[in-house]
Amino acid sequence: MPLYNVTLKENASAQELDKAKQKAKDQGGEIKHEFTLIKGFTVEFPDDKVGVLSTNDDIHVEQDGEVKTQGK
Repeated sequence: MPLYNVTLKENASAQELDKAKQKAKDQGGEIKHEFTLIKGFTVEFPDDKVGVLSTNDDIHVEQDGEVKTQGK
């Protein structure tokens, strides 16, 4: 299953974060990492279920991927 980064708006409450994590688990996801500087987490999630998280305007979902920088 692919990994997805799920982030909530800065003003989201701790309850909203917990609700998003529970929703991910209820739909077959497994929390792999919780962020400390921002409100969010990384979840391993079935492709066909990821839409349930992105239906909320306060939640941003993107597939995790490798980040590269260009050197000179």
